[in-house]
Amino acid sequence: MTSNTRFSGTENYIATEDLMMAVNAAVTLERPLLIKGEPGTGKTMLAEEVAHSLGRELIVWPIKSTTKAQHGLYEYDAVSRLRDSQLGDARVHDIRNYIVKGKLWQAFDADTAPVLLIDEIDKADIEFPNDLLRELDQMEFFVHETQEFVRARQRPIIIITSNNEKELPDAFLRRCFFHYIRFPERDTMQAIVDVHFPALRQQLVSEALEVFFSIRELPGLKKKPSTSELLDWLKLLTAEGMDADALKRHHQDNAPPPLAGALLKNEQDLQLFERLMQMAKLRR
Repeated sequence: MTSNTRFSGTENYIATEDLMMAVNAAVTLERPLLIKGEPGTGKTMLAEEVAHSLGRELIVWPIKSTTKAQHGLYEYDAVSRLRDSQLGDARVHDIRNYIVKGKLWQAFDADTAPVLLIDEIDKADIEFPNDLLRELDQMEFFVHETQEFVRARQRPIIIITSNNEKELPDAFLRRCFFHYIRFPERDTMQAIVDVHFPALRQQLVSEALEVFFSIRELPGLKKKPSTSELLDWLKLLTAEGMDADALKRHHQDNAPPPLAGALLKNEQDLQLFERLMQMAKLRR
């Protein structure tokens, strides 16, 4: 796999011109790329494909509500050191044996600049982004236990995703290049489906897209179906041998689509859909 510094999409990932420009701008500026967008719009997959396209290692740091910035730097395993001291293990004399490298340290240590994905940063505490400002700016941090600095050998390509669950601090935003992945329009969605299901009958794809986008346009939906859910639904329709005519009949009859549980993920949305379809029948 050859390494380069320009991202132009891959055969497995349909990237818009704006998105490719955003990735390349962040690489040129040596700033983290902050990606926002609806769940299921391919934010995480983008990092995987950028790494593949550029021939770089991918290091993934998945963020949870309990994640602290320190976890990405390193952790000191005092419990293991205490146990080893009780057992008389010679390793106990070197504290470095009990320093566990975090994902950021791993990225800093790489001989070739990797792609570091900080995934769903908005799940963490509001102070989490601010606690990483120096590390992302200066590409270094201090290890208190060994009294030494860790500096990046090569500046990693950093991609940060957010589902917009909470606002990120201004000081953090200033250090990022920002891009919002808009939900794909029908032509782009068609291209995405063709990548994943190249042998699927186009008549079925066309009818499925008609149903999918009509559901997304319903007013009051708590959770609109996403790209990944459309792909799951198409896979199920194919497995069940559903044809375009049957799908079209459901749609024309204002009935819930077959295997609707792939698209509508809670009872409120299903009930809303059924009520709106019943109202449409009464108006006919």
